[in-house]
Amino acid sequence: MDLDLRKLRYFVAVAEHLGFGRAAEALHIAQPVLSRQIRALESELKVQLFDRSSKGTRLTPAGEQLLADARPLLAQASALLRRVGVADTFTVGFMPGLIITPAVRLLASRHPGLRVDVLRTTWDDQVEVIHDGRVDVSYVRLPVPEAGLRLLPVFTEPRVLVVPTTHRLAGKESVLEADLAGERQVQHSTPPGFRSVEEKLEHVALHGGVAVLPLSTALFYSHKDLVHVPIEDIAPNEVALAWAEHRQTPLITEFAAVVSEIARQG
Repeated sequence: MDLDLRKLRYFVAVAEHLGFGRAAEALHIAQPVLSRQIRALESELKVQLFDRSSKGTRLTPAGEQLLADARPLLAQASALLRRVGVADTFTVGFMPGLIITPAVRLLASRHPGLRVDVLRTTWDDQVEVIHDGRVDVSYVRLPVPEAGLRLLPVFTEPRVLVVPTTHRLAGKESVLEADLAGERQVQHSTPPGFRSVEEKLEHVALHGGVAVLPLSTALFYSHKDLVHVPIEDIAPNEVALAWAEHRQTPLITEFAAVVSEIARQG
């Protein structure tokens, strides 16, 4: 039996959204079409993938197993198509605040026929873009799930406290982690959840609380109603270059060497 990758993508979307309506919206297709495709997939596999009830949509044990297998399969298929279709392109991902121009420019200068693209990532997709083939390598902020990745440490940078200009700690030259006791720290996981650093900082500016960010991220997202204060006793943020461990192309090897050389030069 041939497995239809389109149906598999539809299945993963429903599994991740745990709802046909939300998944259909994300896929930009009609919900009845999505439902028919999932029923067809279940018929082909001869298993039930979802429990559908008034309480919502849940994965069956068979669905959970398929989801675990489908993600790497789709990532590999996407990477294969990308490598075949755009072999003359090398794409570098990077997190906001990181300056990658020297390494990118040097690689491009060595390969005049190569188009070197860049892609800004987020806390939520900085690893995903590596596995699904959107980038060849990416500068990531640790920690990240390391399964399936190779990591090259690049540098560390201090973390800072971001607070409203009216906050009691706003005028300090530096603070200790103990000074944050009792403060509401706004994180990505804080309900209802934040999809971007911009949303997190807007929340701090409007509603108070504090956020801890790498220094370069705080500088990148400067805000007139916010200031940042160094934190003396918190571990620095680590930045690494990452790529899929099953890919070790000459260009990846060369770019990693370029990044290492630039890092040594300071």
